[in-house]
Parts: sequence; structure tokens; C-alpha cells
Amino acid sequence: MNGNCYLTTSIPYVNGDPHLGHALEFVHADVLARWLRERGRPVRLQSGSDDHAIKNVSAAAAHGVPISEYVARNGARFRETAAALGVRFDEFLRTSSDPRHRPGVEALWAACSASGDLYQKDYSGLYCAGCEQFYSPEELLDGLCREHLAPAAEVTESNWFFRLSRYRQQITDLVSTGALLIEPAERRNEVLGFLRGNVHDLSVSRPVERAEGWGIPVPGDPEQIVYVWFDALTNYITGLGYGTDDEAFNDWWAEAAERVHVVGKGIIRFHAVYWIAFLLSAGLPLPTRIYVHDYLTVNGAKIAKSGAQAADPTDLVARYGQDAVRWWLLRDPARVGETDFTEARLVDGYHRDLANGVGNLVSRVLTLNNRPRTWERTEPDPLIGESLTQAAAALPSRVDEALSRYDYRAATEALCAVADEANRFIEAEAPWHLAKQAAAGDNGAAGRHDAVLVVLVAVCRIVARELRPFIPAAAARLLTELAIQDRRPRPVLTRIA
Repeated sequence: MNGNCYLTTSIPYVNGDPHLGHALEFVHADVLARWLRERGRPVRLQSGSDDHAIKNVSAAAAHGVPISEYVARNGARFRETAAALGVRFDEFLRTSSDPRHRPGVEALWAACSASGDLYQKDYSGLYCAGCEQFYSPEELLDGLCREHLAPAAEVTESNWFFRLSRYRQQITDLVSTGALLIEPAERRNEVLGFLRGNVHDLSVSRPVERAEGWGIPVPGDPEQIVYVWFDALTNYITGLGYGTDDEAFNDWWAEAAERVHVVGKGIIRFHAVYWIAFLLSAGLPLPTRIYVHDYLTVNGAKIAKSGAQAADPTDLVARYGQDAVRWWLLRDPARVGETDFTEARLVDGYHRDLANGVGNLVSRVLTLNNRPRTWERTEPDPLIGESLTQAAAALPSRVDEALSRYDYRAATEALCAVADEANRFIEAEAPWHLAKQAAAGDNGAAGRHDAVLVVLVAVCRIVARELRPFIPAAAARLLTELAIQDRRPRPVLTRIA
């Protein structure tokens, strides 16, 4: 086994525009990738677009655009959103056009078939078009899909089924022991609750007529299209060349130390149950971790229902800057439970933590450090600022601990806490007064002044380095300023309108 870490986001349906929820997932995954690289780990980050959903067919028809053109255009918007946010994917796979994808889906289907886990039957069930899946009556809320609060329609058809029930206990053991780690614990318990219920076999195909011919045909059965979730989940390995002789599959999946999915809570069952069962059936290695983020609302309303696309991530970046948007997505959203976004909260958070916190700290320190001295530099006293120095030295481990359990609030709080302590240290030590005393010939004040500044510059560098995964553009500017001596510093994290 190598030390590689393979990270993925879910691949969104492209039947609409990117919204703030997509931005949150993109940024979360990007921070994990950057953080691990900072710690010396080889990382590959993949995302993509889920093109074969039936809802994409309906959306294209409503816009009067050919489906292939529609998904290509919308898929490009998701890539543009990621770029605007400073998110760097190593791979962005479109399921309808990437030449590796269909052969990989067919290979996984063949492996599951060889295990005896695929069979055909006629079926009647309650179907949610939004989720693109069947539900049992007990899973609905007064006949409504709990995710979309829309009526589930009675559908009768002949489909291929996967023997999901065969893997119920094995998946339960994996999740309950932590062999498959799901964070936060509330989502792990949700998965275990589902597995304790009646786990039915899963329909994994749709009639070609209902899919209007859009999708990957079932191998050996051209009258059926592979179910979009069987298709979409497979992107995690088709992007590595699964089913071919591409060494990327061995390097980043079969032999990788970690395989990590970052997903929204609405699709946890697909990733922590269905996907795991497909891989077990095919005899393939499993993901090691699944990190689950909660939902955002915008101005109090659910994004998918409110028409709140005014919170378009690209537009927010254009108006407030990449640093401010990334920081809000990392600092404010709760680990569990919905979080409401408003532009006022974005601006307030940026000013509180960055402009008035870290930015103000670095500006003050550089201004103090670059003032002319009329005395010789002295050796710093290691006891001055000892508490602050220890807090800064412990910052990387605090960030590591928080991110390893998928807790961005804790990680950003650790960063802010050190910056706040450093600002308090400046007020307590008042180095501007020490400078005046030193200029008047007070050697003790001179020594203390220089020791204070040595501590502050070192602390600022640690904070700026630890900020790199979170706000890479601003952190790079901070580190550049901290590397330049003997000139008036330029403002880096300034206030926004």
C-alpha cells in the first residue's frame, strides 16, 4: 500500500445552475486536498458532472436544447464555478463524454453479474423523479419524498435488480466498527438506522423508453439503460481507468492508503450503502472515509425551492472576492444542521476574522517591525511571549485534528484563536512604547521590544502558512509580505463593501 490519498466530491446533476451548496462541497474537498499536500501527502482530487440523469433529459427538452449540448454547457458552468472559488481539480469527469466512463460502468456491471447479484423482474413501486429512485411506503412522509416533499408516483416496469439485501450485515459491520468511517457521527448513525430496517434489493436499470435512450445501455440488454446512480457512482473509479490497464487505478484506488468521498447528507445512502455493496459484489477495495456536509439555506429558504440562485457562487466571488466566499463556506456552516446564508453574514465574518483579525495582525506587526531602529538588535528572550509561541506551535496539530474529523469550524476557530491571542499580546506589550524607551537608551526596553517582534513575526508566519489550504490566494499574499523587510507593508486583507 502506498501513501496516496484519493479525494472526490459527488458529481452533481447538471439540470440547473451551480448553487452555494455545490460551492460548499467543492471548497471543502479542495481544502482537504491542499491540507494533505501541505503535510507532504500525494493527493488526487476528482469531481465531474452527472450527465445521464432522466431529469437532465426533461430539463433539456424544456429549454429546447439537445441533451448532449445541454449537459455540456451546464457541466462547463460547474467547472467555471470551481475555478472562481480557487478550487483545483486534478480530474473533472463528464459521464456522457469521457471515453473511460462507459467501459468502466460495463466492467463493474459484469463483475456484479459474475457474483450472481443481478437479476431481472417486473416491479411496481413508488418513484421519486427528483431522487431518481424507488421508495417503500414507510420511507415516505404522508406519501411525499422526504428530500423533495413531492408525491412519489406509482411506477410499474421490468428492471434489472441488484441483491442489496445480501450485503446488509457486511456493510453494517464495516460502518459500526469504523472500517468505513463516516463523519460526522450523526450521519453514521443514520446509515446504521437504515440498515436496521428492511433493506430491499435495488432496481439498477430503467426502460430505454423512460430514459428516452439517454444513458449507458445495460450490457446484453439494449432495452434497458443502466440506473443513473449505478452509472454515476462508478465515476470514482472510471476516472482512474478502471476496466483498463491504466496504472492510475492501482495507484489511487486499489493500492491507495485512503479513498475519501465528500458528499451532501441527501445522498449518504447512495454512497455508504449502495456504492459499498456494488464494490463488495465486484471484489474491489472500498472507500476508507465518507465525509458528509449538511444543507445550506439562503435567506431562510431551501436553495432548491426558493429560487435563491441570487446566491450564485461566481457572482458572490465577483462582488466580495474569493477569500471572503471561501472563508464563509468554511467558518460558518454547522457540522450538523442547516446553516442560513446571507450576504451580511459573509461580509461580517470576513471583517471579523480576516480584515480585522489576521489582516490587522499582520499589518500591525509588519509596520512595527519595519520602523527604523536607533539601537542594535538584541538576542530575543525565549520567555517573552512563551504562551503565544506555544499556541502558535500547537496550531498545525489543532488544524490536523479538526480536519481529520471533518470539522471546519474547529479548524478555522483554531486559526482565529491564535490571531486573536497575538493581537492581545501586542496590546499588552505595547511595542511602540518600548521603541520610544529603547530610543532613549533603555537597553531593557530594547531587548524586550525586539523579543516581542521576533515572536510576532514567527506567529504571523505560522498562521499564514496554516491559512494556505483555506484561503490560498490571501495566504500567499500574506507570506509574500512577511518575507519582505524594510519597507512599508501593503494591505492584504482589506475591508469589503
